[in-house]
Amino acid sequence: MKRVIWIVIDSVGIGALPDSEKFGDTNVNTLGNIVKTYPDIKIPNLINLGIGNIEGADFLQGTKTPIGAFGKCGELSQGKDTTTGHWEMTGVLVETPFKTFENGFPKEIIDEFESKTGRKVVANKPASGTAILDEYGEHQMKTGDVIVYTSADSVFQIAAHEEIIPLEELYKMCEIAREIMMGDNAVARIIARPYIGEKKGCFTRTSNRRDYSLDPFEPTVLDNIKESNLDVIGVGKIEDIFNGQGITEAIHTHDNMDGVDQTINYMKKDNKGLIFTNLVDFDSKYGHRRDTLGYKKALEEFDLRIPEIIDSMKDEDILIINADHGNDPTYKGTDHTREYIPVIVYGKDVKEGLNLGIRDSFADIGATVADILNVKMPKHGKSFKTEIVK
Repeated sequence: MKRVIWIVIDSVGIGALPDSEKFGDTNVNTLGNIVKTYPDIKIPNLINLGIGNIEGADFLQGTKTPIGAFGKCGELSQGKDTTTGHWEMTGVLVETPFKTFENGFPKEIIDEFESKTGRKVVANKPASGTAILDEYGEHQMKTGDVIVYTSADSVFQIAAHEEIIPLEELYKMCEIAREIMMGDNAVARIIARPYIGEKKGCFTRTSNRRDYSLDPFEPTVLDNIKESNLDVIGVGKIEDIFNGQGITEAIHTHDNMDGVDQTINYMKKDNKGLIFTNLVDFDSKYGHRRDTLGYKKALEEFDLRIPEIIDSMKDEDILIINADHGNDPTYKGTDHTREYIPVIVYGKDVKEGLNLGIRDSFADIGATVADILNVKMPKHGKSFKTEIVK
């Protein structure tokens, strides 16, 4: 086994964690509630791999002969966001929650941001990314002010119309915000949120989003793979989530299907190590917007591409598919939900129909990746390589 193709289906949680109510989430189940809302959902390839055989996934009809190994992971870190999930996956636990600003950012932070960027700020409050554009988009276009907002996550988000503020300037403002939001005010991510459109009700966010994360505070599995002179190829927002740390090559993507296309393009090349892909549309376009039908269709669209992904695998490849948190589109609000994540493993050398059970931590996935590639093991996580290998 020389290469791992690791695909994160962003936010496709599979049921509430035991401590979910402490995070404000009751009876959440991203995949389960989508299936219950739309029982006609067609994801035969995920079911064939074993997703319906995962413990607690009785909302799906499992198969008697799964072709992959399957299970689910709990989360030990104190959070339910992208950074926390991906860092734990790669062996770094976030034991102290990232700082959030539930009432907006303090005046001194906004004053410093305005002074250093030369732009006035509007909004400065927690909000849905689409609702905030309807509220302030026309004002932003007329004045050149920037929309700054946050959420239940540890984020400082900056929205600007692409025809009013060039992307280069927006990205520079994010770099300035990243410098400001450190130390006692450190947030997990600064996010550029460019949009287009002419008036309220017509604004849409573009694929030119960029995330400016903190550096992981410990070495990740990605660092260990890179230090072993193997490839660590980030597809989608992977490079941003780790602030480039441990990445040898990266490409940003426009949407889920572009993410699959780019993954397959890399699979066809002569690389060794890790191809690490994040498919963000499930989360950003459908979870946060509480678009259950859109989420269902996105899952079906991804499912249709699975045979192509499998056909592109080499004999020594291992495919891992898992989520990073939940974002139940049937739940109240617009924030992530704290859930178990499904894990599916497939490859020529992987036992078919193996039940991995319920793992304690997302970190078990990263530990398994390290074990498969024979690199230094991360600080956290228990490998299940010996369980899955034929």
